[in-house]
Amino acid sequence: MIECSACHSKIASPGSKTVSRAYDTHRSYVSSKTRLLNVLLVSGDCILVGFQPILVYMSKVDGGFKFSPLSVNFLTEVAKVIFAIIMLLFQARNKKVGEKSLLSISSLVQAARNNVLLAVPALLYAINNYLKFIMQLYFNPATVKMLSNLKVLVIAILLKMIMKRRFSIIQWEALALLLIGISINQLRSLPEGTTSIGVPVATGAYMYTLIFVTVPSMASVFNEYALKSQFETSIYHQNLFLYGYGAIFNFLAILGTALFKGPSSLDILQGHSKATMLLICNNAAQGILSSFFFKYADTILKKYSSTIATIFTGIASAILFGHTLTINFVLGISVVIISMHQFFSSLSKVKNEKQSGSLEMLDSEDSKRSKDASLLNMTAGANEDASHRVHEEEKRPLLPI
Repeated sequence: MIECSACHSKIASPGSKTVSRAYDTHRSYVSSKTRLLNVLLVSGDCILVGFQPILVYMSKVDGGFKFSPLSVNFLTEVAKVIFAIIMLLFQARNKKVGEKSLLSISSLVQAARNNVLLAVPALLYAINNYLKFIMQLYFNPATVKMLSNLKVLVIAILLKMIMKRRFSIIQWEALALLLIGISINQLRSLPEGTTSIGVPVATGAYMYTLIFVTVPSMASVFNEYALKSQFETSIYHQNLFLYGYGAIFNFLAILGTALFKGPSSLDILQGHSKATMLLICNNAAQGILSSFFFKYADTILKKYSSTIATIFTGIASAILFGHTLTINFVLGISVVIISMHQFFSSLSKVKNEKQSGSLEMLDSEDSKRSKDASLLNMTAGANEDASHRVHEEEKRPLLPI
């Protein structure tokens, strides 16, 4: 029961069924409003992520890179910072009367204080972006994309541990299918030989794969947590600091490389070509798109959408570079697609619906019990009043006739 603070009258509190209906109405409104945004995000992500390993492969000369991967990462972060500043300038020019400018000193200082946590994913992304180039030395582009899908399982575990997100049994089974699909694709796909430091290629590949999967997964989860924990902050403010931190970390790495290899490493444009310039633009656009995924959508959706890009990457690498699409790749990507469909299927929410149905039944039973109790109390009260009146009548003396 809820008591009114003004008239002190009591009314029945809304049950979970009423709240559930209100939530479903709100959820359907939000989903219909953002459905187009999600489609655009997934479509853009498929194109950009699909092209990324191909552009990296095109940038290789005689099996190696003539440029420094750190310079590509630094220029990518600078490009993203410039984009964030341009968007902030655009918003500042179109601000409403009486609204605080996003480029004011107070706004920037306040946003910087609230988004210090973005330095953590920025550092992890700086490490991951360098590992992307190292992975290309061990695997072909399609295999790199299939390996990156392992991040989905790691991300799910981190989301459960850090953000307390719950997954149904069917969704965990879908993630297991994802691992099976990746394993099928990797059968007999490791190159043979040794690296320049004398470590077997397979061993080095497994080491880099472990880091390549863990580091970006942690970066994605921390990034989503940092962006959504300050949801009221403009995403362009958050991007400005995220990419600014990333540029600083990559620049420090360039300075560290210069101490060991000499001042020539400070030439960030050395060895670049048209392919690397396209790679920088692609990486910048992909990073900007990812921030919208993490803030307005979901990390799992982001990684599954990247899975779709595997098909495009495999077909394009076969056409452009003559890589063979083995039966392992075809079977592996088929299992991955089934896994994605199962994870987002309505069947994965059956358990939750049963739970909500059970809660509704419990609420209805509780409501019925409370009504029965109220009726019994009213009946008991009426009987007590009647017996009291009878008792008073018996006590009253008889009047003489």
